[in-house]
Amino acid sequence: MKTLLLFIATALAEIVGCYLPYLWLKQGKPMWLLLPAAASLALFAWLLTLHDTAAAGRVYAAYGGVYIGVALAWLWAVDQIRPTAWDIAGVAVALCGMALIMFQPAR
Repeated sequence: MKTLLLFIATALAEIVGCYLPYLWLKQGKPMWLLLPAAASLALFAWLLTLHDTAAAGRVYAAYGGVYIGVALAWLWAVDQIRPTAWDIAGVAVALCGMALIMFQPAR
């Protein structure tokens, strides 16, 4: 559970760090949004280092699965667009892949 919560926090930090520049570039929001965006992306990078694994590539691969789920939750909560059944199926597949990568037996 701790691993999943850390992945979710990592994904939220990345999404916020990318969403704020999107607001500035695409919706004419103020440029000062780039400051919290940069801080959020720095937090994202730091959070990635907290994941317990011997290989960074494995963390990045597994993180991608959780990111997909959090991004679709963001789609629903922030963009007010309800995910489709296809979206949900895709998240399920991605999370299964994440679990296979992160929780494989130790060698």
